[in-house]
Amino acid sequence: MRYDLGSITNLEYRYKDDVYDRIWLPYESSDWRRLTTSLINDDLVQNTYKPPAIVMSTAVTPINATAPLQFHWDADDVNDQYYVYRHFNEVEELAANETRTFNMIVSADNWYGPMTPQFKVTNTLFSTKPLTGATRYQVSFSKTKNSTLPPIINAIEVYKVKDFSQLETELDDVDTITNIKNAYGVARNWQGDPCGPAKYMWEGLNCSFNGLNPPRITSLNLSSSGLTGQIHYSLSKLTMLQYLDLSNNSLNGPLPVFLNKLESLKVLNVDMNKLTGLVPPELLDRSKTDSLSLSVDDNPGLCTTESCGKKSSHVPLIASISAIIVVILLLSFGFWIFRRHKVTSRNSKKRGSLISKQQTFSYTEILNITNNFKTIVGEGGFGKVYVGVLQNHTQVAVKILSPSSMQGYKEFQSEAQLLMIVHHRNLVSLIGYCDEDEIKALVYEYMANGNLQQHLSVKNTNILTWNERLNIAVDVAHGLDYLHNGCKPPIMHRDLKPSNILLDENMHAKIADFGLSRAFGDDSDSHILTHPAGTLGYADP
Repeated sequence: MRYDLGSITNLEYRYKDDVYDRIWLPYESSDWRRLTTSLINDDLVQNTYKPPAIVMSTAVTPINATAPLQFHWDADDVNDQYYVYRHFNEVEELAANETRTFNMIVSADNWYGPMTPQFKVTNTLFSTKPLTGATRYQVSFSKTKNSTLPPIINAIEVYKVKDFSQLETELDDVDTITNIKNAYGVARNWQGDPCGPAKYMWEGLNCSFNGLNPPRITSLNLSSSGLTGQIHYSLSKLTMLQYLDLSNNSLNGPLPVFLNKLESLKVLNVDMNKLTGLVPPELLDRSKTDSLSLSVDDNPGLCTTESCGKKSSHVPLIASISAIIVVILLLSFGFWIFRRHKVTSRNSKKRGSLISKQQTFSYTEILNITNNFKTIVGEGGFGKVYVGVLQNHTQVAVKILSPSSMQGYKEFQSEAQLLMIVHHRNLVSLIGYCDEDEIKALVYEYMANGNLQQHLSVKNTNILTWNERLNIAVDVAHGLDYLHNGCKPPIMHRDLKPSNILLDENMHAKIADFGLSRAFGDDSDSHILTHPAGTLGYADP
């Protein structure tokens, strides 16, 4: 309960009148009369609690000047506990011969006095011990023997103690649902603990509560939530999930096979999206055995094995066309091998070879992986970076060398060769590369939470906590320590900045962009560096 006593407007007040956005409701009694004054925030000397000036500009006093001023409330349970805060401000400028002094009593062992409110100064009295053991509580204000004026009060707050003894949600589930919220920009009031207390569970979630075990997320309903992009890998980490509804959104890309990792999943609804490709056979098998209720309707580009087969009714014609296509492809492939052999020989003499144990990709495969370079996620001196998906549904980032790049082929070789020999959990991992004629591309692991610069931007609404900042700093320190002390010879990054620090789905940091890095055998080798490198205007320590 939070009451504005003596209100002349009968209005509810909160922010911007209240800097803490508390809600103040008007309250009156037939035994009281109102006292008012004109008061703004600058006129009132405030205390820590800062009740609004508009609330403190009115007060109540008993109609019968000799009677006590009383206020009461009823408890729902005799064991309920309450804390009471009473706010006072003298709203009348008293004459020299006038005084207002009174005592306050709540119960025999809870009283205070004498109290003398000050003009245009907020005074707050509160109980340090909870009130309990009664079904009705009455607060009484009685003027002292020497007081010439009756008691007043401007506002009162009564807080009831809530028992939040429930365990916090499993930490992995908290991290995962937070990643999902950030990845899709979920526009819901998702704050605090996802599952607790149960009465205040996040909208769209259901959780399991099993005795002494932490609550787990078992149901997630993001239907009609304006989701875009692909189905996020983080969903596969809600290992206790039984119900998942992603229907009526604008999700695209494939229906990922990683959803089959959700062994407890009983209902999966992705109706009315823009998904494409084949429904994973693992999910179809579970649907056929009735262990999974699978809904994939109204996705024009998505089909099951059976439905795709039904669309191919002209088998003889397709077989003939397929045979012709195979012959053409074989002839084209032979010509391509011949031409590539010549170009490769020329390039190897001109630039040297690029040997790697990582996977090599053709330019055609790069086009398929990036869906014809559909989505750009970054751009630097090297060129543009695109998001992509491998055949095994793994998300990747594909960096394409720009023909106009100032850093060019030498940077491509430098970055590729360094990433082939450097492996650490806080350094970005190279999955593969493309080196086809003039097409140069590096394929990295995908970092779901972008780069640190984006999170430090004033435009970012999801502000990093101090723990997250500290963990990121420690991760970067580990990565640099490995480069400087774990590599032989040591490697100097030479362009470390927030945009080159990438964050995965769990906000773990990894250092990226080794294109300007340099290996030094010892201090005597460093004299060969005669020009600055890295970002314009930036000098590394």
